[in-house]
Amino acid sequence: MRKLFVNWVFIFTIGYTSVTCANTASSITPNPNHDTELISQNIALLQSMIHKDMLILKSVHGEMRDFTEYRIKNKSELLRQQISNLIQIKPLDKKELTPLIEHQLRFITNVERYIQSHIDKLYGQVESDIDEDIFNALISRQSQLDYFLKAQLETLKLAELVDIDTREEQAKFVKKLLLRADRLDSLANYNYERLKLATKIVAKAGKDATDEQKERVLTLKRQLNQSSTSLEGMANLLESVQHDATQFRQTFINVSGDITEDVLDMHLVSSLIKQWGGTLVDLAKAHGPNLLFKTCIFILILFFAGLVGKLVNRIVAQAVRASNLNFSRLLQDFFISLSSKAIYALGLLIALSQLGFELGPLLAGFGIAGVIVGFALQDTLSNFASGMMILIYRPYDVGDLINAAGVTGKVSHMSLVSTTIKTLDNQRLIIPNNKIWGDTINNITAERLRRVDMVFSISYSDNIEHAEQVLKDILSNHELICREPEPMIKLHTLNSSSVDFIVRPWAKPIDYWEVYWDITRTVKLRFDEEGIRIPFPQRDLHIY
Repeated sequence: MRKLFVNWVFIFTIGYTSVTCANTASSITPNPNHDTELISQNIALLQSMIHKDMLILKSVHGEMRDFTEYRIKNKSELLRQQISNLIQIKPLDKKELTPLIEHQLRFITNVERYIQSHIDKLYGQVESDIDEDIFNALISRQSQLDYFLKAQLETLKLAELVDIDTREEQAKFVKKLLLRADRLDSLANYNYERLKLATKIVAKAGKDATDEQKERVLTLKRQLNQSSTSLEGMANLLESVQHDATQFRQTFINVSGDITEDVLDMHLVSSLIKQWGGTLVDLAKAHGPNLLFKTCIFILILFFAGLVGKLVNRIVAQAVRASNLNFSRLLQDFFISLSSKAIYALGLLIALSQLGFELGPLLAGFGIAGVIVGFALQDTLSNFASGMMILIYRPYDVGDLINAAGVTGKVSHMSLVSTTIKTLDNQRLIIPNNKIWGDTINNITAERLRRVDMVFSISYSDNIEHAEQVLKDILSNHELICREPEPMIKLHTLNSSSVDFIVRPWAKPIDYWEVYWDITRTVKLRFDEEGIRIPFPQRDLHIY
């Protein structure tokens, strides 16, 4: 407890110093108009604080070490900002700036060595893929190393502004970047291969995959993400010093799957195309002949399936259109279409099996997809079911005059989903089959003959036998009226102002309206000639 108390008191003391420095640094905001003496004082103060923290860092561990490293990182960033402010003041004081920048370069180099030693030590402690604490520490150290490499590049650019010869340092820096990028490149590819293998194992195990196997996949994903992110950072730094980083960009895209603005780099694109092209060439050499043979067999099977489908189509068409079967037009079209499509579907399945597809899982997938599509297309399937009922029971056929779903017209086309009706005034209506099957269907032309019902009236003063004879003569002389069954002429009703005859001749359905209109016109003309009056309603009015 005493040791913990001392540690926290120490942290509080350093924290208080940090707050004091932050208050001082509030006047350290980058501004070219700062007084040179004040900036120099701030730089000296920051150097002193960093030096003290570096001494403390040698003797602390755990949370205290993390806190001290955090302070050193922040103070070094403030120090570079002050040096940048000092450079902006004209004229440049190179005598003062040169040792500051050189000291900063040495400081960053020492920090990098310190972080790299910890990284090497952590790698030596790794015993398995699932060492969570060590892995988190490695991620943190790698991020710190990336940060200080960027800081070294910034410092080198500051050195160029004051004409410091940094060619040797830049060469070492580029070499350092290349070594780290190469290591990260190999690490990213290594993690990528391990992740593919682990993912394949879990996928193969399915529901039986253990928690350890799943945890391994997650850990490898995190490792791959960390290594690929650091690799991208190294590629950015290399490009900032005008060095080719195409290889590392290519690896980053391959292992991470991220297509960013890097695809606009034509050199990178051409390298990727060359790599992928080489892979395709290798695959073609290894599997090309076998794949070509299977593709030819696939096309050949489909070709013969098409020919057989056409042949079966013709045979089925001749069979279902035979007069003795008396199939409806819809049923004929259904069998003809189904036969060719069934043959082609069977040929496609056989062709796919030649390419190496397993038909069992494929058919199971089609079954599941069929269930999903069935739920999504309930109304369409309802129309399809109604179309099947119409196909089986044949309440009407193409060319019939029907009255269904509140519409009267001639059936011009039928399918398993809808029926197309052309009305008597030449309108085309497409009606869903479930609307028709769920309502009364009146097939007007289904029967060979149709009775024409008419009513004619004479006055009470006219001779009934005379009127009956005139009506018989009219019906017997009309050529569209059938002789069998005989027309019916009967005295039907004694109305208030007329004597009504029902006249019911028989005619073909196609002649119905011609007979109706002709008989009506002829009756009026003959009644006028014979002096038979057609009465109209009359009322006697008595006035008292």
